Amino acid sequence: MPNACLALGANIPGPAGPPESTLAAATERFATLGHITARSSLYSTAPVGLAEQPRFINAAVSLETALPPRELLEQLLQIEREFGRDRSAGIPNGPRTLDLDILLYGSEIIHQPGLEIPHPRLAKRAFVLVPLAEIASNIVVPGTDLTVQQLLQQLRTVLPSENDAVLPLQSSIWRSGRRVDPGQSGGAST
Repeated sequence: MPNACLALGANIPGPAGPPESTLAAATERFATLGHITARSSLYSTAPVGLAEQPRFINAAVSLETALPPRELLEQLLQIEREFGRDRSAGIPNGPRTLDLDILLYGSEIIHQPGLEIPHPRLAKRAFVLVPLAEIASNIVVPGTDLTVQQLLQQLRTVLPSENDAVLPLQSSIWRSGRRVDPGQSGGAST
């Protein structure tokens, strides 16, 4: 079964509550898409593009899935909508209740309208590479001949300021894996 690496991010509350509750609940929804094989820690990250907004909470997940890439993307976009994100109405690089992206899908390289794998900005985003390196440091990124860890080291050399932009975040909600459903006001259930 193919392995997909996914990026998760949020910086404003949504139907599931604060960003870390949203990421935990979204991760629970991934069980309908396949089997989670790894989950990074949470990271507090500086916004990119539009600076006047709250910091983001980011993570990465490795998912074994039988879904082909396009169908996986459609399912991820549906999960975003369930958690209050409307991509058509949002500000580019603006605040989000949930942002889900496919970073890698096995060794595939895909260039289709609305679907690019590996993610086109993967090598330029510390907020993506840091959590991804935690769960998939030795994976060679297709089309680069470099591992995730090597891409992260390269980015830190070119943009040393990125080192301060991604900070580990402790979250009992994320660590415990408690489930929070959309529609609840941030309360957790097991």
